[in-house]
Amino acid sequence: MVNFDLICGSKSAKSVSLSFRIPYYTQWGHSLLVCGSHPLLGSWNVKKGFLLSPHHQGDELIWHGNIGVPHGFGCEYSYYVVDDYKNVVRWEAGKRRKLTLPEGLQDGEIVELHDLWQTGSDGLPFRSAFKDVIFRKTWSLNIERPLGVIQSKLDEKDAVIVHFKICCPNVEEETSQIYVIGSSMKLGKWKVQDGLKLKYAGESIWEADCLMRREDFPIKYKYSKYGKAGNFSLEIGPNRELLVDFSASQPSQPQYIILSDGMMREMPWRGAGVAIPMFSVRSEADLGAGEFLDLKLLVDWAAESGFHLVQLLPINDTSVHKMWWDSYPYSSLSVFALHPLYLRVQALSASIPEEIKLEIQRAKEQLDGKDVDYEATMAAKFSIAKKIFDLERDSILNSSSFHEFFSENEDWLKPYAAFCFLRDFFETSDHSQWGRFSVYSKDKLEKLVSKESIHYDIICFHYYIQFHLHLQLAEAAEYARMKGVVLKGDLPIGVDRNSVDTWVSPNLFRMNTSTGAPPDYFDKNGQNWGFPTYNWEEMSKDNYAWWRARLTQMAKYFSAYRIDHILGFFRIWELPEHAMTGLVGKFRPSIPLSQEELEREGIWDFDRLSRPYIRQEFLQEKFGASWTVMASNFLNEFQKQRYEFKDECNTEKKIDSKLKSCLEKSLLLEGEDNIRRNLFDLLQNIVLIRDPEDARKFYPRFNLEDTSSFQDLDDHSKNVLRRLYYDYYFHRQESLWRENALKTLPVLLNSSDMLACGEDLGLIPSCVHPVMQELGLIGLRIQRMPSEPGLEFGIPSQYPYMTVCAPSCHDCSTLRAWWEEDEERRCRYFKTIVGSDRSPPCQCVPEITYFILQRHVEAPSMWAIFPLQDLLALKEEYTARPAAEETINDPTNPKHYWRYRVHVTLESLLNDKELKTTIKDLVRGSGRSYPRSEEVKNQMGGEKGAAPARQQISNGQDKISSTTQLTGLPKKDTVAVV
Repeated sequence: MVNFDLICGSKSAKSVSLSFRIPYYTQWGHSLLVCGSHPLLGSWNVKKGFLLSPHHQGDELIWHGNIGVPHGFGCEYSYYVVDDYKNVVRWEAGKRRKLTLPEGLQDGEIVELHDLWQTGSDGLPFRSAFKDVIFRKTWSLNIERPLGVIQSKLDEKDAVIVHFKICCPNVEEETSQIYVIGSSMKLGKWKVQDGLKLKYAGESIWEADCLMRREDFPIKYKYSKYGKAGNFSLEIGPNRELLVDFSASQPSQPQYIILSDGMMREMPWRGAGVAIPMFSVRSEADLGAGEFLDLKLLVDWAAESGFHLVQLLPINDTSVHKMWWDSYPYSSLSVFALHPLYLRVQALSASIPEEIKLEIQRAKEQLDGKDVDYEATMAAKFSIAKKIFDLERDSILNSSSFHEFFSENEDWLKPYAAFCFLRDFFETSDHSQWGRFSVYSKDKLEKLVSKESIHYDIICFHYYIQFHLHLQLAEAAEYARMKGVVLKGDLPIGVDRNSVDTWVSPNLFRMNTSTGAPPDYFDKNGQNWGFPTYNWEEMSKDNYAWWRARLTQMAKYFSAYRIDHILGFFRIWELPEHAMTGLVGKFRPSIPLSQEELEREGIWDFDRLSRPYIRQEFLQEKFGASWTVMASNFLNEFQKQRYEFKDECNTEKKIDSKLKSCLEKSLLLEGEDNIRRNLFDLLQNIVLIRDPEDARKFYPRFNLEDTSSFQDLDDHSKNVLRRLYYDYYFHRQESLWRENALKTLPVLLNSSDMLACGEDLGLIPSCVHPVMQELGLIGLRIQRMPSEPGLEFGIPSQYPYMTVCAPSCHDCSTLRAWWEEDEERRCRYFKTIVGSDRSPPCQCVPEITYFILQRHVEAPSMWAIFPLQDLLALKEEYTARPAAEETINDPTNPKHYWRYRVHVTLESLLNDKELKTTIKDLVRGSGRSYPRSEEVKNQMGGEKGAAPARQQISNGQDKISSTTQLTGLPKKDTVAVV
């Protein structure tokens, strides 16, 4: 809030001139407009907003405009880019600006606002990851009133009161003073001790007023931090400048200039983190899988290794099938409930009977295997938890803490508990099989969960489990915050078809469709995740309340999150519900090819193009001598040597069912997988996909040129369809997809103050990165999946700042496995990235791992986040396990068992000072931030046997030297962050 509280006693003004001024480059046909809460600025109706005019000033395009306002005028306002019809093209990010004019203004006086466009990234320091964790203050700043200016100075001729205003969120106790210094005597002539000291005004804003005379202009200045010990740091970048024209040709000079100078320009903050699924963590206390309370140990290890972040996969309940299929963490049973897999049963009560303690110990020993035994672990935890629940049911359910939890969560907790009961009662999560409970209603729910219900005890057990999961995760989350470590969650793009959410709100989903991804790096045949797509139109009616509730719930535990498949908020790859693979889909939303459009181009045989093109010779090629058997079971000959699928097997799911039936009757001799793949190839041999809801609309099949259906067309048809294909996938949708993302993503971002990162891998439309940049969303860069065309391997040193960089992720093989998979690729990498013509080692030895990790940690990316498996590869003793066993997911297998467990306990890692030192040296040597409390602890001797900071850096240099000898690269000095 700008409020000078300057002078009093002057005569009241009838009208004051308010002048807006902001530099911003626009495209042709676009203009800048200011809109605000006051009727003079449109009352937040952009169509009635105040249009600004452009003029060039040096290299800048300045938008400006003057408007008469009454004395005492105040409002909130924001800037918008609009087209010629005042339709909003984009708007600035961040909070609305607040303005209150200074008191005592004279009639006709001018107040000039010098603003800067607020970008999405400007707001990142105010996200909880920074505000509440990394920049968390254990001390307080006192809010002071901005400096006043006395009455007499206003009467001076050719003088201007300049109000300096800067945002500086990262202020440490020892440097808690902000100054502005510059060329004017009032600004100290560049001497910080003589500069203008700013006052803290709250919300990380520092302000001060200064009377400037004609001879002071033009002013060059910068902001600086000044420490109590005399040390100071000046902001980076060129000098800021303020020019006021006092010449006779400019008779109307401003009396007040409000300089909203945005963010203090400091070196971009960079940090590092570790990524590991919750279930993969191993500790001495866990039972069969990693547990929420293990996060405290993981946070300790992360902080001592120099990491500011711990990243997890989704942790919501996925217990749809009550078998190992539920190990897939992205198929939520409920987007609000936590997964019972992560419950620590020992922490359920302080007075567990001895026989139950013995049962827990036996279960721990039985389930301490190489991998997660999902079903056995879930069974053991539920069995033990039920026994403890029976002992303390009343004391817990009557406690004030439980009542508080229940009242805050009952909107989702009641339906979740009821769903779990009905799933178990009917032995299926398919709620269409639940008789009178198939259709959800609040009345039925309330009867089912009422205290008078005979099933109330079972319902309460599910409440009890969720209550303790909440307590345990909240405890770990608070511990991470206190340690300066960001806990980063994962927001799945979909929910299971048979979930609480689709039962309670089926109108929010397109239940006859399935979500997936087109062919990409992960799978050349595309992916079919099985989730129903979203009904965005229905969701928009309550301003996406379901999404807002999801993010609010996540923010209780996490201070950052990953948006899974962020491309789905621009457009989603939609498949029919009867599909099993991900190849024959279409984007939603998208502009289809109309029948009229195709006919104008000379395309007319739509049945030929949209139905499977099957000739007898194709059958002979695929099935050899048994082609007649295949044809008789699955196909009809509708023309000579031309075939079509029978009605009972004309979809992928029907083929799969018929194939199983034939195999049971021993009608087929070949292997099931091979037959299925060949039949699917025939079914997918189309060029156009006809819209099931409008037969006159078509979508080009992905990679249509690879089909024999396309190859058998005449040259004219090929050329037309090839051109329309590239138009559909790479041109005509861009504006639509941008508009779609700008409807949904801001709602997510504004639903919480968590830091948001988007997983933007795959087939990326050109509109994606500009929108992410506009909204302040952090992208993802994986070196083996470069987003730049023509590159086989990404170049970390060229990554944009607003990214997370990583050598691998959960959806691909680990660094070690990737290195060993492909010899030719390994040699290309060694030559291209390492710069050596030598033959690379066949295994990813620690020196290679160090080299690759060092390139990532030195990248400009805001975050460098490493899978724990890749970090363990820094030390030979942790590489005894076969590399392929460390892979978390195989995206080509929809029934993959997610069960990887780290083969070393967190306690052992905490005791491994050598590994922690090596990793911390990498982080510090790159100039990245690290949790300082641990550094202070080390310097004070709090960690016995730890090497001094100087020696730790030396050890890092030794590692770099060994890599240099291996690769022939010159040494590169590292610099410690102090």
